[in-house]
Amino acid sequence: QANSELPFMMGDAEVDVAELDYVLDSPATDFELFSAPRRPIEAREQAIGIHAARLVHDGGTLQLGIGSIGDAVSAALILRHERNVVFGRMIEGLAGKEARKFSDCGVFEEGLYAATEMFVQGLLELVEHGVVRRKVDGALVHAGFFVESRAFYRKLREMSDAERSRFRMTSVSFTNQLYGGEDERAKARVKACFINNAMKATLLGAVISDGLEDGKVVSGVGGQFNFVTQAFALPGARSVLTLTATRESRGQVESNIVWSFAHETIPRHLRDIIITEYGIADLRGRSDKDVIAAMLSVADSRFQPALLERAKTAGKIDPGYQIPSAFRNNRPEAVEQLIRKWRDDGYLSVFPFGTDFTKTEQRLLPALATLEAASYSRLKLAKLFRDGMAGALTESEWECIERMGYHRPHGLRGRIYRILLKGALSGSRNAR
Repeated sequence: QANSELPFMMGDAEVDVAELDYVLDSPATDFELFSAPRRPIEAREQAIGIHAARLVHDGGTLQLGIGSIGDAVSAALILRHERNVVFGRMIEGLAGKEARKFSDCGVFEEGLYAATEMFVQGLLELVEHGVVRRKVDGALVHAGFFVESRAFYRKLREMSDAERSRFRMTSVSFTNQLYGGEDERAKARVKACFINNAMKATLLGAVISDGLEDGKVVSGVGGQFNFVTQAFALPGARSVLTLTATRESRGQVESNIVWSFAHETIPRHLRDIIITEYGIADLRGRSDKDVIAAMLSVADSRFQPALLERAKTAGKIDPGYQIPSAFRNNRPEAVEQLIRKWRDDGYLSVFPFGTDFTKTEQRLLPALATLEAASYSRLKLAKLFRDGMAGALTESEWECIERMGYHRPHGLRGRIYRILLKGALSGSRNAR
């Protein structure tokens, strides 16, 4: 089925027209492509991106997952390449001077090659900024498929055939594993860094990415497990799994680092590198007690005491162990303060690669997140209502209220929603 919005991609995915029995190619079947909306990058996600960017070696191989953390990693790699001094200051700000011992912080002289299941906007940006420029069999990127923004489709579509040929579409079995060509793929995928997202991790290094304890499926495993096993099969390769240290559920903050979990995606015997906004936990080849200490160092400090006590009760860490003072201030406000400063200085952006959201919708996003978080707390809702009743609407707030259809509210419920939205918008404006 042909589509005028799709770019024609070269590579193993090409088939001869003689193999086709039917072709749908008419205005009746030429629908608008699905596009994945690019969400704003949170402060803690940008911190994760900066930490991850210091693990990618020049002349190596990169794989990235989709989403805001993937965008944050790509933006940080570009910053490292183009504003290297600033990038170094960010590392020291987030992790201290000692962080440079576990880093590759230089510019990309040789450049990277990408072998990834999913071709994402961040990889395209890395090519355009000269970070990904190491060719393998004539290609800068080998990928299995893509689902991205309208701008991504358009940019590829408007390229010349020669430019587009740098991105080769191939089978997922090629990108996600080594079998069937181990020697050639190993030579190509030198110094590989496979970066993927997770939901939770245990103190012993197991990772949860696709399901909950009650059996509920949140997403497919995708190629994550394949890339983890590749990292152990390839000399010098590393698997990097990223997650925010906490999450908010029904108005309550919970730790994403837990003692144990009834479901696992990546078992503890395949533990490697885990990153939160608070730093990097290097787990490969370490004893359980050292793994626990490393995981505690990247956990949120509000949950560190209970986690440490659980590990001591289980006899997995020395009874007298204390978390070093350098890791006892792992709090969101500390990260947010640093990221806000770098945003104000123009080094970081919540939408580094643009977005399909309008300016009004971009203003709405944090306000709607505030409303969702407040919906489980009468106290928080009361505060929003009070803020919403104070003062007149600004022009930008009115545009947001119009976009949500509350400029002419229906009934009491509609008027209450309008007041709450104004309160959330006011709070978001003050936070900025």
